[in-house]
Amino acid sequence: MGLTNQSTGAAVLGDTLCIEKGENQRVIALAGNPNVGKSTVFNALTGLNQHTGNWPGKTVANAQGACRHKGKDYILVDLPGTYSLLASSVEEEVARDFLCFGCADAAVVVVDATCLERNLNLVLQTLEITQRVVVCLNLMDEAEKKGIQVDLEELSLQLGVPVVATSARSGKGLEELMDQVEAIAFREKKTYRVKVDYGPQLEEAISLLEPAVAKVQDAIDSRWLALRLLDGEEKLLAAAQARLGFDLRGDLEVKKALEEAKKCLGGGDIDREGLIDRITQSLIQRAETISHFSIREEKPGYGPRDRAIDRFLTSKATGIPVMLLLLGVVFYLTIAGANLPSQWLSSLFGWLEGAASAWLLEIGTPAWLHSLLTEGILRTLGWVISVMLPPMAIFFPMFTLLEDSGYLPRIAFNLDRCFKKAGAHGKQALTTCIDHIILYLYGYYTRQIISTLWPSMRMRSARLLINSRWVSRGDVSKLAANR
Repeated sequence: MGLTNQSTGAAVLGDTLCIEKGENQRVIALAGNPNVGKSTVFNALTGLNQHTGNWPGKTVANAQGACRHKGKDYILVDLPGTYSLLASSVEEEVARDFLCFGCADAAVVVVDATCLERNLNLVLQTLEITQRVVVCLNLMDEAEKKGIQVDLEELSLQLGVPVVATSARSGKGLEELMDQVEAIAFREKKTYRVKVDYGPQLEEAISLLEPAVAKVQDAIDSRWLALRLLDGEEKLLAAAQARLGFDLRGDLEVKKALEEAKKCLGGGDIDREGLIDRITQSLIQRAETISHFSIREEKPGYGPRDRAIDRFLTSKATGIPVMLLLLGVVFYLTIAGANLPSQWLSSLFGWLEGAASAWLLEIGTPAWLHSLLTEGILRTLGWVISVMLPPMAIFFPMFTLLEDSGYLPRIAFNLDRCFKKAGAHGKQALTTCIDHIILYLYGYYTRQIISTLWPSMRMRSARLLINSRWVSRGDVSKLAANR
C-alpha cells in the first residue's frame, strides 16, 4: 500500500510523496554531499529495482529503489545531494523536509573519506533531526591512496551512531552497511545523542525555549525545532505546522518562551543571517574537533597541498580568471574539435544522398517524391547530425570531467556572492554556464546551416516562381548572378 498524507505526514513536501511500501518494508533515506558516491551506493544496493520522478511540486528529481537484505525488504529514497540542511536552496529544503517528516525508518549519510571534515557538517545537522542514522564512509580506496586513515571506532564514538567504511564502486563494505541499517531500522541497536555546543548565549536561549516546545509536541526533536524557531525559517515552520496540525508559534507558552529566548540573544540586535552564521560556525568547529580525533594522515603534505589548490582556485585574485580560462578552453575545444568529425559526417551523408538519388532515379521515382526524400529528408537529417552531434559529444564529456574533478562546486563558490545579489544561488551558475554555451553552439551552427543552404533555397524558390509564371527568366538570371 502507498504511504499517504494521513499515515505519514509526507505531504508537507508539497502534494503526497508516493512511496509504494509493503507491509514489512522499511524506508531508508540516503543523504550526502554532491560527488561523494551517494548515487553509486544507491545503484549498487538497488540494482535495476528503481524508478525516478520529481518531488511533488518541485523540479528536483528523486529516485526510489527496492533492496532486499537477509530476507528483509527496504525502500531506498535517494535524496538530492546537498551540503547543508539550513535550506538555502530547493535541494536542501527537500532533503531536510523528508528527513523531518518523511517518516524514514533510518537514514544513511554518505560521506567522502578523503575530505571527512567538510562532510561532517551535514552529518551533524542530520543527527540533530534524527538519531536513526548510519554513516557510510565511502571512497575508502581513494583515502588509502592519499595516505588518509580513519579510526572508525573513534568516529562512531564521537558521533554516537554506527560508521561503516565502504568503496561502493567495487562493492566493498556494502554488506556490512546493510547489516547496520537493519539494526537501526528495526531498533535492534541503540544510538546516543551528541550535542553541538552553540555557545553560552545561544545555549541559554535553547534551554529556555526547548521545554515549552517539548511540552506541546513530541513528533519532532524539540532541541532542533527550538533552533528553527529562533532562526525563524518560515518554510520549515510552515511544514512543521502542517505536520503537527497546529501553529507552534501561536501557542502562548511557546510564544512567551520565544520572547525570553530572543532577549538572551540581544533582542532585535541579531538578524537571521547572523544567527545562521553562529550555528554554522559551531557546526564547523565541532566537525574540526571530531576530525582531529578520528583522522590520521600518513602523508602530511597532502592536506596543505589540497588547501593551497583550493586557495588558488577560489581566491578573489585568481578564482575568476582561472574559471574563465577553463571554460574558454572547453568552449574552444568544443568548436575546434567538432570541425573534423562534422566534415566526415557531412561527407558520409553527402555520399548517402548521392547513392539514394541514383537508386530512386533508377527505379523511376516521381520528381516530387525524389526531391522530398533526398533533398528534404536525407539532406536535412545529414546536416542536423553532422552539425549538432560532434560538439555535443565533446562538450558534455568535458563538462563531466570538470564535475568529477570537483571543480564545478568551486565555480559555484566563486559566483555565489554575485548570483545572490540577483536573488539567485551560486549553484545556478553551473546551469547558466551550460545554457549559455549550448545556446551559443546552436546559434553558431544554425547560422552555418542557413548560410550553406540559403543559396540553393533561393534558386529553388526562383524555379518555383518561374513555374508559376510570377517572374521572368531574366529576373532568375539576376538572382543566380547575385547568389
